[in-house]
Amino acid sequence: MSDTPRKRIKWEPAALMLLVLALGFWLAFGPRLQLPLRPGASTLDIRMGDLRGVLEAAPGGSGGAQTFRVLFRGQPPSREMTEAEATEVFGAAAVRSAVTMRRNPVFRVLNITSWANVVWVGIGLGGQIAFSGRMLLQWFISERRRESVITESFWWFSLFGALALFSYFVWRQDPVGILGQASGIVIYARNLRLIHKRRRRMARNAAGS
Repeated sequence: MSDTPRKRIKWEPAALMLLVLALGFWLAFGPRLQLPLRPGASTLDIRMGDLRGVLEAAPGGSGGAQTFRVLFRGQPPSREMTEAEATEVFGAAAVRSAVTMRRNPVFRVLNITSWANVVWVGIGLGGQIAFSGRMLLQWFISERRRESVITESFWWFSLFGALALFSYFVWRQDPVGILGQASGIVIYARNLRLIHKRRRRMARNAAGS
């Protein structure tokens, strides 16, 4: 029986991943709680010049009608507006989105306004799962071998994730996300091509020897 100690996968990197994830969620969603929202309100992100805030929709008018306010961090809320007043300022689409998101908790969480948008969220989520999966796979294999290892599957996961996230960011009209994924698509595809070219070259050399 071998006396070689069994190698274990360290738990510290996984704990650090969870810590970073928790920090990201707090930074993304925690500060919004500082806004003085009314009970049962939903919000739609808006931007006016350099100011970023929300259009708030909440029941409060006569007969349970929706009333609207504009909230910016560090500034007092605007006066309450009727739906007609809010539509005149922000347009019917923005008002409809704010009201729809209030009625549907799924829409509020995903920051979308229709069930058709769930498909795009699914594409983005699938891309992110692929991106996270490639790193977990690389970490697991490297921990087992006690050296940094990048397998071909790492590049396939990367390419699929980049394509899915690129499509998602285009839909979201997010220039930062588009910029971040555009170069990666080319690099991941190029690495896969180099791997297969090397295999074909090795196969030809083996056949000729």
